[in-house]
Amino acid sequence: MALRIAASRSAMRATTATRAMSTATADSLDRMHTTENFNAVLNKFAEIRACAVLRTATSEACPKAMQAAIDGGFKIAEFTLTTPDCLDHLADFRQKYEGDVMVGCGTILSPQDAADAIDAGAEFIITPVMLPDVIQWCAERNIVCVPGCQTPTEMVNAYRAGAPLQKLFPGVAGGPMWVKAVSSALPFLSINPTSGVDLDNAGDYLKMGAASVGLVAPLFDPEAIARGDYDQIAKNAEKVMANVRPVGPYVRN
Repeated sequence: MALRIAASRSAMRATTATRAMSTATADSLDRMHTTENFNAVLNKFAEIRACAVLRTATSEACPKAMQAAIDGGFKIAEFTLTTPDCLDHLADFRQKYEGDVMVGCGTILSPQDAADAIDAGAEFIITPVMLPDVIQWCAERNIVCVPGCQTPTEMVNAYRAGAPLQKLFPGVAGGPMWVKAVSSALPFLSINPTSGVDLDNAGDYLKMGAASVGLVAPLFDPEAIARGDYDQIAKNAEKVMANVRPVGPYVRN
């Protein structure tokens, strides 16, 4: 137990140092957010604990699919840059749901991608892999960045670089039990699994220690989208949230 506490404190000191350096340069940075903004985003993730992650082949399908997920109960929405007109749709939903649904942008691969997403109204940034330059850009500006990581080492490095949440991607063997093992050994991490999370096991991931989860294809069934069955997307959302809500809010580190 003493070793776990010491490891947690050591990691927190490293991250605090990163945040302190960010604050020191704040006055000269563009797109700067406040610490209140930063904490509000993390509090929303801790409260809701599930994010709708959308990528569609057509621009037309994007707003219809995301609207269905919101109608089904989702309060955190991620638009991915692989979707045509992604930033336009993100901006529309940010304006429509300001203060109710939190919107962010995924598949960010560079600081310029992140800047463009923030300009469009993104409240958080998601990367598919661990990109130190994007994490640093966000950390310097009090912007929540959730980088994709597949190993505990990548997660710790992302945390030390300034990422307060770490996305588990792609999925790993063991699923919820992997999350339990890693979060128990490294309790300062806040793990956000996406790949491998489905309509039935989302709550299991949270019970095993995940801070939050992301729902992709199981929520946004490609076949349902192709045939324009957005009622099915809403039903999927309702099922996921019915599994997530009983677990309750996440206690932030």
